[in-house]
Amino acid sequence: MDITENQGRPLLKDTLAVLNPATGEVVDTVKCDSIGEINAKIVSLHHGFQKWSKTTADERSILLRKWYDNIMAHQQDLAKLITLENGKPFKEALGEVVYAAKYLEWFAEEAKRIYGRTVPASSANKRIIVTREPIGVVAAITPWNFPAAMITRKVGPALAAGCTFIVKPAPDTPLTAFEMFRLGYEAGIPEDVMGCVLADGKQVGELFTSHPLIRKVTFTGSTAVGKELIKNSASTVKNVSMELGGHAPLIVDKEADLDLAVQQTIASKFRNAGQTCICANRLIVHEAIAGVFTSKLVQAVSLLKVGNGLDESVAIGPIINKKGFNKIVNQIKDAVKKGAKVATGGKYIVDDDTNACFVYPTILTNVDDSMIIMHEETFGPVAPIVTFQSIDEAIRLANDTPYGLAAYFFTENVSRGMYLSENLQYGVIGWNDGGPSTVQAPFGGMKESGIGREGGSEGIESYLEVKYVSIKLAD
Repeated sequence: MDITENQGRPLLKDTLAVLNPATGEVVDTVKCDSIGEINAKIVSLHHGFQKWSKTTADERSILLRKWYDNIMAHQQDLAKLITLENGKPFKEALGEVVYAAKYLEWFAEEAKRIYGRTVPASSANKRIIVTREPIGVVAAITPWNFPAAMITRKVGPALAAGCTFIVKPAPDTPLTAFEMFRLGYEAGIPEDVMGCVLADGKQVGELFTSHPLIRKVTFTGSTAVGKELIKNSASTVKNVSMELGGHAPLIVDKEADLDLAVQQTIASKFRNAGQTCICANRLIVHEAIAGVFTSKLVQAVSLLKVGNGLDESVAIGPIINKKGFNKIVNQIKDAVKKGAKVATGGKYIVDDDTNACFVYPTILTNVDDSMIIMHEETFGPVAPIVTFQSIDEAIRLANDTPYGLAAYFFTENVSRGMYLSENLQYGVIGWNDGGPSTVQAPFGGMKESGIGREGGSEGIESYLEVKYVSIKLAD
């Protein structure tokens, strides 16, 4: 986004054109916020926190539930908006809207389950009471690939806990966020309880991490940016939760149901054109069944239609922008140059007039460790296949990365399955399941894939402070 100088202080341009990545057409033009406007919103949320934090759990639960109902009543319109600004097929967009709404429904209930406890004291005339209280103003930065769900799984627990909330959505996809917040205000949530702003990511990150009134920063995005936010948050000792990059392995054991493995591999790898943080990035297949599995996968993948997500027959939409497209293409070219074979796909298209970018779903064989795709997240519809002989070799290949967000494996052998689940260093694991994400389970990564968990009963914990009171009774 362009930045201009105003008396030595960088400010955003007044407006931003949101483009349809499938056509290059302008979907809408939106107003950008100045740093001064964002600061004013933070101050307003700080004042709003004084009131919101004192509301009852029932009051917060009712409003979150009304917001859920509003989103569900407008799910078709929201899904179309997601497809227009994000590019994902409409059916997938509709699924995301429902998934996003369910976080509000889930945390509407969790609001009523913020329990304290009493602790036995060491003196007969003392009592110890432990309570949990909302942390304060929460600031969030969310990505473009799930413009609805990445917001609700942060704002849901924040509001349920009694926090106030500000979010900066990705500039590629702000329209979904704005519309969802409008529906939230319509449901009765006050504007000094949550707000949505649009501005330059680096500037907002610096403001959020340094602002004395913000007590928590939550981010979903790249590990590199996450590290900067963590470092910058240290100056004011903020609570942080980070859902960062992934490099998910998908292991197909010799005792797998191959038809199921193929079906679920496609569900994991090619959802949102492979532009998800938990999609399978490396297929690790037992050599005894590699030929059959690859043949079945190639046959199924070759049927996936590429195009505009508003076309009901399309399974693979556009790549979000030229930067993402170039990364995917460079990984394909690097792999082929180093000896990889294209089993299907390998084609890519960019329209120089509209900048619309498409990559056809691609399967690569004869892949080895020298290729970039085996070490870096692709964020595109490309699946490299390597083989293994022993289960320990598969685990070693899977864990050979600084990331630990999601992993998948397919086997009908329970003993091998338990061994895999206990030895894979990942926060989310799908066993015969290419779509393990669900609102009632704690989502998050190990190693450099993040800090904290979102969803489940664990999802509200990082929005709460623990306090204990020691009471000395009269002798």
